[in-house]
Amino acid sequence: MTTASALTRLLKPVVPLTEQMTIVDVADRLLTAEHKAFLSLPIVDAAGKPLGLVSRTTVQDIFMQRFGRDLRGRHPVREVMNATPLIVSLQTSLEEAARQITGQLQYPITEDFILVDSQGRYCGLGTVLDLLKAMEARIAQRNQVLRKALVDLKESQAQLVQSEKMASLGQMVAGVAHELNTPLGYVNNNVQLLRELSAPLLQLAEAQAALADCLADPGCDEASLASALEHAAHVREAAAPELLAEDLTQLFDDTLYGLQQIAELVVGLKDFARLDRVMSEEVDLNECIRSALLIARNAIKDKAEVALQLGELPRIPCAPSQINQVLLNLLNNAAQAIEGRGHILLKSWAEDDAVCISLQDSGCGMPAEVLARIFDPFFTTKPVGQGTGLGLSISYKIIQDHGGQIRAASELGRGTRFLIRLPRPLALPLQRSA
Repeated sequence: MTTASALTRLLKPVVPLTEQMTIVDVADRLLTAEHKAFLSLPIVDAAGKPLGLVSRTTVQDIFMQRFGRDLRGRHPVREVMNATPLIVSLQTSLEEAARQITGQLQYPITEDFILVDSQGRYCGLGTVLDLLKAMEARIAQRNQVLRKALVDLKESQAQLVQSEKMASLGQMVAGVAHELNTPLGYVNNNVQLLRELSAPLLQLAEAQAALADCLADPGCDEASLASALEHAAHVREAAAPELLAEDLTQLFDDTLYGLQQIAELVVGLKDFARLDRVMSEEVDLNECIRSALLIARNAIKDKAEVALQLGELPRIPCAPSQINQVLLNLLNNAAQAIEGRGHILLKSWAEDDAVCISLQDSGCGMPAEVLARIFDPFFTTKPVGQGTGLGLSISYKIIQDHGGQIRAASELGRGTRFLIRLPRPLALPLQRSA
């Protein structure tokens, strides 16, 4: 729809009055059925150019006066018309027309506005109420478009966060695979040892079963019984079950420990990769720290010693996999910033209104101009192909969505420190018993 057609839909054709008409003529016209819906009537000259409007309110004021019809009724309409009415061109956009009219409108509304063509000739009347309704419909339509755009934006943002999460996880895949291979390796070795150690025990069980069968058989002669006893004794001596107890216990314990490590890695990967829907889960942030360290362990262990100073924390509502994503991103960045061998210090503590996490590394640090931009989307100092520039930007958005803050301080040659503050629910006052 063009801007002209938008106003054309508001246009209400009215037969204009001439300036030679009297006040009585206007009053009679206002009483007709087709004009009862209007607040005013237009006055035009011979060329069709609008001269003004006569409002219904003005005419009523005259005729409500004593002898008003007789005293003023035959006077020319020019005496009571508004010579400076609201005039809008049909070429004007709906929004601009609304700005013009509302900018000059007086309350209470006693007049309509005149619509003219490009030559300034009268085309019809427009009512303020219809204009407001049209604007309301236009705003509602645009709000609907904006709402859809907002929904699409949020979906795209969620997909972007998940994509960055999986990209971060992809960078850790080799390390995680190594972390899985280590316990898998000795679980496999232990199973092979158990198979070797259990073989003599199975032979002993077979020999003892043969001896029992011989003892239970009335037809078994002394030679067969002696042979069975000798074989069972030989197999028992070779198996030495009394010496295997300690070895088997150790092998089972080591195997279970390895399986437990594998299970922790799998659970950590699942928790990290899952897509959170709501932030309703009560979480101890120390658990998030340990989970992130578990995933990042292989990437960090050759670069830095990790020191933990974890305080006692209250559980707070949050999306744990999103917090894990932030911590993993910070740990990964810290490891990459360290040249040679360094250290990373992770601390957590509770304040009256917040739970805090601090991550400090002994890496190369950042100059002030880089530090000022680290949370900007797509900003990265890494070589092409080694970073998307979205990790810290998404981390900032995640913490912001949790109602928290994330700040950074850095100095060239001395490392970087990130501080995360997440709000904690206010404690309810204790109720005194009566």
